[in-house]
Amino acid sequence: MATNAEGTQNEAGRHQEVGHKSLLQSDALYQYILETSVYPREPEPMKELREITAKHPWNIMTTSADEGQFLNMLLKLINAKNTMEIGVYTGYSLLATALALPEDGKILAMDINRENYELGLPVIEKAGVAHKIDFREGPALPVLDLMVEDEKNHGAYDFIFVDADKDNYINYHKRLIELVKVGGVIGYDNTLWNGSVVAPPDAPLRKYVRYYRDFVLELNKALAADPRIEICMLPVGDGITICRRIK
Repeated sequence: MATNAEGTQNEAGRHQEVGHKSLLQSDALYQYILETSVYPREPEPMKELREITAKHPWNIMTTSADEGQFLNMLLKLINAKNTMEIGVYTGYSLLATALALPEDGKILAMDINRENYELGLPVIEKAGVAHKIDFREGPALPVLDLMVEDEKNHGAYDFIFVDADKDNYINYHKRLIELVKVGGVIGYDNTLWNGSVVAPPDAPLRKYVRYYRDFVLELNKALAADPRIEICMLPVGDGITICRRIK
């Protein structure tokens, strides 16, 4: 039987072997990140919307607070002005984007459920950024098809964030790569999909996790092989893959 000292040594060795990202499996470490870096700097409107969303029965769909902070900083770093979001829910990531954009910045936001969006809309309006948002209810693919047909939309977007139906991620990518500018960024959310991307075939997974896992795996493989983009997969939230268009 291992002593406490041996157990500690083995644990340290394991972390050195697999890399620091394994530490994020610690709830205490994640809470430390939130309490030290995220919550103290979270804008009051985002905090209010996060707390409203937490009471919604589908709150698992929301963007995490640390990912919201990451998106907000990323948008500022790339000086984004014209953006798009596919999958809005109550608008936490949308608000993070709107707060980061300049006063004349724009977000084309699409979701199949206006009711969820309107849950967060009063907070967005109170934050003074609702004028930046063009919300459209309905499936995104028909809208994207029309946009791709018009060449003036090609390369028109600085940043696009996708957090929607995973079984259409590949279809979104085929269209979005035409709409984002060279040097612009597409962010695909949930690319680690509850960690199921490395789960064995017989692992006990929730039904919806198992159903969408193959689509997420297909996307990850396609993005890694796409010569038009540079990619970086980050273990933030449920995994986010940042794609920078290079040609």
